[in-house]
Amino acid sequence: MLVLTRKLGESIRIADNIVIKVVDLDSRHVKLGIEAPRAIAVNREEIYEKIQQENKAASASSDSGLKSIADALRNDAKKK
Repeated sequence: MLVLTRKLGESIRIADNIVIKVVDLDSRHVKLGIEAPRAIAVNREEIYEKIQQENKAASASSDSGLKSIADALRNDAKKK
């Protein structure tokens, strides 16, 4: 992990198209401004984790639904 020190108003650049700027500081919080292309998702860690959990749950649900459809098609083919 790279650890950098920045003061209020200073920035960090990632590649050519992402800029992270310190926009506010107080005794307990740092406020960051992030400029990135719309195609790049920027989320807080807890939101990202929730999205991943929901994607896994949806994928599992979709897999079981596809299995049910495949089983129904196999049974139908056997009847013919």
